Amino acid sequence: MSGSASRSEGVVRTLEGDFAPPGSKHIELVFRSVGERTSQLALELAIQHVKPQRVHLIEDVKPFALAVRRMLELPHATDPSSPCSHVVHMDADCLILEDMRPFLDANTLPYVDCYVQDRFRGRIHCGVHVTRADVVRMMATVPVPKDDLPYVLRPESRLRNLALAELGLEKQLKSFHILHDHFQDLADIFAKYALRELRSRTEFQRKRLDASMSRWGAGADLDVARHAVAHAARVVPPGAKPKHVEAYIQNLPQIAHEELAALGLDDQGAFGRTELERALAIDPSLAARPRPPKVFGLGLSRTGTRSLTAALHVLGIDTVHYPTDRGTLEALARGDGRFPLLDHYDGITDITTIPSFDALDRAYPDAKFVLTTRDEASWLKSCKQHWGARAPLEGPMGEEHRVQMEVRRRLREAVYGGYDFDATRFLHARRDHHERVMRHFAARPSDLLVLDIVAGDRWDKLAAFLGLEVPTHPFPHKGKKLSEKLASLEIDD
Repeated sequence: MSGSASRSEGVVRTLEGDFAPPGSKHIELVFRSVGERTSQLALELAIQHVKPQRVHLIEDVKPFALAVRRMLELPHATDPSSPCSHVVHMDADCLILEDMRPFLDANTLPYVDCYVQDRFRGRIHCGVHVTRADVVRMMATVPVPKDDLPYVLRPESRLRNLALAELGLEKQLKSFHILHDHFQDLADIFAKYALRELRSRTEFQRKRLDASMSRWGAGADLDVARHAVAHAARVVPPGAKPKHVEAYIQNLPQIAHEELAALGLDDQGAFGRTELERALAIDPSLAARPRPPKVFGLGLSRTGTRSLTAALHVLGIDTVHYPTDRGTLEALARGDGRFPLLDHYDGITDITTIPSFDALDRAYPDAKFVLTTRDEASWLKSCKQHWGARAPLEGPMGEEHRVQMEVRRRLREAVYGGYDFDATRFLHARRDHHERVMRHFAARPSDLLVLDIVAGDRWDKLAAFLGLEVPTHPFPHKGKKLSEKLASLEIDD
C-alpha cells in the first residue's frame, strides 16, 4: 500500500432557497459529493424530483465516516424542534429520474432504503435513503463502535441500524427510477469495487458479487471494476484487522489513480443532461420499469415471510413486510383491504393480509397470492421460540409504539385467536387458514402459489409463478442464524 491516507475536511453548506411545493411535508436533502463525474447533474435532478425545503451539500469530505459525522451535525440531526419530517440522504453517483414527492408527502415510515438500477449489480438498494428525522437524531447520539469492522465498512448503515434498534423500528424498501454508478469516472469505479470486495466477505455477499460479475461483459468500466476486486483481494487478506482495512480504504483514491496510470487509462470528460438524454435514447435498459400487478403474501408468522419479501424485491416487486403504521391500523379496522401503503407499494406480506385477503382479492383482481408454509412440527417450535422473545404489550410507550402494539394485538387476535402462544390454538389456526385459502382459490389455481421456503422452494417456483426470469442472485434467506450472522451488515450500501 503506497501513499498517505486520503482525508479532507471538505465543505458543508446549505443552499439558499426553498424548492418544495406549497403546503408540502418538510423534507430536507443531504447531497454528498466527492467529485463524481455526475455531481452537478445528480444535484439538479435531485432538486427537481425530491423538491426539498432545504438542500445541504457535503462536498469532498473524506473518508466517508467523517462525511457521516458531518451530516449528523446538521440542524435536523441535532435540534428536536426542527420542522423536518424526513431526510433524503443521497450520493452524487445517483441520478434520480422519477418524481419522489408524492411518496415523500404520504410517507410516515421511519426508514426506506431505495432500490436503484446499478450499472454493475443490477437491481439493488443503495445510494438514496429516506430517513425520518427522529431516526437521524438517534443516529447522531448512538455511540460510535470502536474497532468495529461493520462500522469501518458501512459507517452510515451501521449507525442507522443501531438507531433503529434503539427505537424499536424497522426498515422498508422501495423502488424508484434511479440510475446508480452509471457514467462514473474510472478512478471512482476502482475505489468502489475495491471496497465492494471488502464488503463481500460473507458467504452470501460473495455469492451476490460473483453472480453480478458473471454477467459483466466488455467495457473499460467493467474491466476496471474487475481489476479493483482482484487488487483488494490481494492486498487486504481475509481476517485483516479493522485498522488495516480502514487504512486501505482511506488510501483508495490515491491507489486508484496509481492503478489506472499503470493500466494506461484516462478518465472521461464531463457528463450532463445532453449526455444523459443521449444515453437514455440509445439504451432501453435504462428506462423505468412498468409497475407489476399486486402480490400479497398469505403466510403465517415463521414461514419465511421475510425471505419472501426480500425475494419479491429482487424480482422488482416492492412489498411491505408487516407494516404497523396508523393507516394500516385503520385499514385493518375497516376490513376493506384498502391499505394506504398500497398507493405506493406493490403488495404486503406476513399476517397483515390474512384477515382481509378476500377483500384484497376483490380490490385488486389482477393480484397474485403466495402462501408460504412449512411442516407443522418445526413451525410450532419456531413460533414458540419467537413468541417468547416478543416484547410485552404493557409498559410506557410513545404514540407510534402504541399504534404498533395495537396492530400486533389486532392481528394476533384475528389470526391466532390470542396474543400469547398456545400450541393447540396455533395449530387449529394454521389448519383453518390453509383450508380457507385453498378453498378460496380452488377455481383459480393460477392465482395462488404454495411456497415452502424452509423445505427448499426457491426461484424456480416463485419466478415461474410470476412470469419472471430466474435471478442469478442467491435466493435470500432471512432465517435466524443468517440474520444473526449478518445483523450488523446490510446486503447493500
